[in-house]
Amino acid sequence: MKAGADMKTAGKTVCVFVLLTITKVTDIMITAGNDSVSVTVGSSSVLACPQKSNITMVTWKISPKLGGPCTLGYRADWNKTDRTNCSDSMNWKLRPDRDATLEIRQVKIAHEGNYTCEVVAAEGNFHRPYHLTVLVPPKLTLYCDDQGNPVCKAAAGKPAAQISWVLESNSTPNEEGHDDGTVTVFSKFTAYSTNVTNTTCIVSHPAGNWRESIACRPNNNDSILYISIILCFLSIITFVAVIYYFKLHHDRLCHKTKPPETAPTYSPQDDTMEVEPYTTYVQKENVIYNSVSDLTVGQNLLQGLSPAT
Repeated sequence: MKAGADMKTAGKTVCVFVLLTITKVTDIMITAGNDSVSVTVGSSSVLACPQKSNITMVTWKISPKLGGPCTLGYRADWNKTDRTNCSDSMNWKLRPDRDATLEIRQVKIAHEGNYTCEVVAAEGNFHRPYHLTVLVPPKLTLYCDDQGNPVCKAAAGKPAAQISWVLESNSTPNEEGHDDGTVTVFSKFTAYSTNVTNTTCIVSHPAGNWRESIACRPNNNDSILYISIILCFLSIITFVAVIYYFKLHHDRLCHKTKPPETAPTYSPQDDTMEVEPYTTYVQKENVIYNSVSDLTVGQNLLQGLSPAT
């Protein structure tokens, strides 16, 4: 009894394992069998469905890399379409009862992912999977760095761009990834010969190829160093000379003799002004005295004349 139960359990385990294996293999085959479609960002893309007669139902199942899945459906018996979680940029190109082609307008990076069209018709069930890849053209920039070396920059491309130079170079590109999936590639041109002044950068990308030329003048580091030392030395000399000049000038100002003090001068007018009050006082005293004397004399005369009368 126990052995039978163990065999039954083992059989179920084997069946589950086989089913899981078949499901996994099927998923891998479906993914590997997807039709790869590449489209440049900003353009439009159309994905076709299997063309069958007497269609009962059509369903587009979309699984983008960014965001949640969405579906577009059509039922012939109801003559009705519906959509779930799909943006307005994705819709039927024509009437789904005539052509179930999906159109994506103004493709963005978020539209990249897996698209599957499932058709139910009188002939049977059919499906067609796609894998949509969105290409982002890089922006080419070519400039000279501080050392006079040409630098080529392919900014924000998807996938990463390839940079090469017309002349032979031992440069190694550097990549910088961004959150939106784009990649910026830098490459500094390092020539084997120091006589090279003009070179051309070539950027290769699935969305196109670009090239640009530039002429850079190599900088002489020794000359720059010598010039910097000379300028620094001249600046120090000038600074010391200015300090010495101001110090000498300040000492001269401090040692200047003070002007001699001059005795105050007195004018005759000052003496007159000082004597005049005293003279006025004496004159007043004399007038009073004379007046008293005259009065006394007058009284004496009167007294002398009275007995005679």
